[in-house]
Amino acid sequence: MEIMARLGYGARGIVYCLVGGLALLAAFGSGGQTGGSKSALQSLLSQPFGKVWLSAIALGLFGFAAWRIVEALTDADHRGTEWKALGVRAAHLVSGGIYASLALFAVNLALGSGGGGGEDQAAQSWTAWLLSQPFGQWLVGLIGAGIAATGIGFAWKGWKGDVMDHLALPSGTDGWVRPLGRLGYAARGVVFCLVGIFLILAALHSNSSEVRGLGGALQSVQAQPFGWLLLGIVAAGLFAFGVFGLVQARYRHLDAPDLNDARNAVADGMQALKPGR
Repeated sequence: MEIMARLGYGARGIVYCLVGGLALLAAFGSGGQTGGSKSALQSLLSQPFGKVWLSAIALGLFGFAAWRIVEALTDADHRGTEWKALGVRAAHLVSGGIYASLALFAVNLALGSGGGGGEDQAAQSWTAWLLSQPFGQWLVGLIGAGIAATGIGFAWKGWKGDVMDHLALPSGTDGWVRPLGRLGYAARGVVFCLVGIFLILAALHSNSSEVRGLGGALQSVQAQPFGWLLLGIVAAGLFAFGVFGLVQARYRHLDAPDLNDARNAVADGMQALKPGR
């Protein structure tokens, strides 16, 4: 499990490096693209050994998805069973599902099946379905508010939080790792806030075409006055978060639970969710 988790952090880091690097090139007119994670993975197909890279990244992303799910269910990071901790663990559970989906996309690309549509298209499709359900507008709005709140949390962590949490670094490395983490979390905060705002607008207008994913958020930054500069700053932050992910892959403290600990932790979490606690 620890090996899977470390491969996962590394694979996530590579994806963010690709997204940020391509967006940096686009910001300064040197090619590149303002796409999301799926577009970044598609760009590997034209590179030497592209399918091999995609297969390796897919394996790592499956590992990261598995670790996120185990981490959420067993409280491997010892967050506890208070409501705030349970909220973080629930977010990690959702994250596991998202990265499993991205891993499947990478596998399909490597196998030559195309991988399906882009992130914006996928987001608009599920939003359209959700809007058609009873109380759909409220649900989409709540999801958007939750994503925006997550973005604010990331931005706060980049500014004031402990980005070095769970890292066991060699002496003398804090001076460059900490700024990487701060810049990376701040950039993630910006794009998460934008994605959340797009969802809230879609809910208000009952129009799924207003939804944007990561790529759409970057394009909206680029469309602003001095957009090339703003995009360059956000893209540099995403690239920094990718490098920070590679550091996490090597130096993050991981406490993978054994089977009995996992069962007990899941039971404790279920008990904490019971009414009246």
